[in-house]
Amino acid sequence: MLSPTDAVALSLLPGRARVALVAWLRDRWPTAVDVRRAGAPPPSLWEIVTALAAEDPRIAPGSLVPALQDRATRSLVRARTAGIRPVVVGDLEYPGRLAAIHDPPVVLWVRGTSAALHQPAVAVVGARAATPGALQTARDLAAGLAAAGVVVVSGLARGVDAAAHAGALETGSTVAVLGSGPDVIYPAEHRGLAAAVLAAGAVVSEWAPGTAPQGHHFPLRNRIISGLSLGVVVVEAAEKSGSLITARCAADQGRDVMAVPGSVCAGRNRGAHALLRDGARLVETAEDVLDEIGLLPPRASGPVPTGSDPEPLDPVLAVMPRAEPVPVEQLAALTGLPAPALLARLTTLELDGRVVRVPGGNYVKR
Repeated sequence: MLSPTDAVALSLLPGRARVALVAWLRDRWPTAVDVRRAGAPPPSLWEIVTALAAEDPRIAPGSLVPALQDRATRSLVRARTAGIRPVVVGDLEYPGRLAAIHDPPVVLWVRGTSAALHQPAVAVVGARAATPGALQTARDLAAGLAAAGVVVVSGLARGVDAAAHAGALETGSTVAVLGSGPDVIYPAEHRGLAAAVLAAGAVVSEWAPGTAPQGHHFPLRNRIISGLSLGVVVVEAAEKSGSLITARCAADQGRDVMAVPGSVCAGRNRGAHALLRDGARLVETAEDVLDEIGLLPPRASGPVPTGSDPEPLDPVLAVMPRAEPVPVEQLAALTGLPAPALLARLTTLELDGRVVRVPGGNYVKR
């Protein structure tokens, strides 16, 4: 695919051009694997910007390319110093769920472990000025989900976001999506929380290292929060809450939308109640959420016979999200199984009807 410098340079394009870029690349180079198989030469930065300039006269490639490359080089130097990795869309390390949305970031800057980005995940979002009850609900939901092996995704904001991260850290893993560079923690009082998130998961952003938080970044980052997740849970949201943007993104991306009901007093939860009226799933516990996304273990219909143990969770099925194609390379990285053992297990699961092989050599959990 593209060189890291070219990919980062293209991610620095203005908004409309960046969206056009993703569509342009998808039409010609769907995935890094397809490029390698086809032996297609990677496009140059000049070729891509020239093609985009033909569609958008506001882009002047002659002056734009050197400036983009210079900014990209400086961003990569800063990233290496801070231990931040640029993951390019189409790379095997790029989260599959996020790559499937219509406008994924060209580059996702990752601090922490990228394994958390490939595990089953649920976003928990809500009001910044949340009530104590909403904060406790968010914390309990996140702790229950993380204990079940689900990564909790949120935005590191005050209120429900912070409570969700804190709850997930009690029992498992969490991912924070920022509206600034991954090394610029906002709000500043959450630096300690961000450090704890890094120890158990990841902090990610589409904005290059060193980028300050700006108002228009936060609505954009909401599509990443939902894009990384199988579903979004809204805990307390007023009529104009930013959490509703995340819920709309989830609906547009075909992800589950869930909401926690709350008090009708003071209008603090009108946004969440509106989601429920529009068809969002009403949830109150982590078990409700797991049931909605298809990860709640089936309840036994009768007593387990004496001397028998429940069937252990299959290591391959445990890392596969529902109805989402997963490359063999990704399964190998997530399970740690050697290639012969993994392929043998996939063959058994396919014969049992528990996975299906789809074009491109990927597998889908049934």
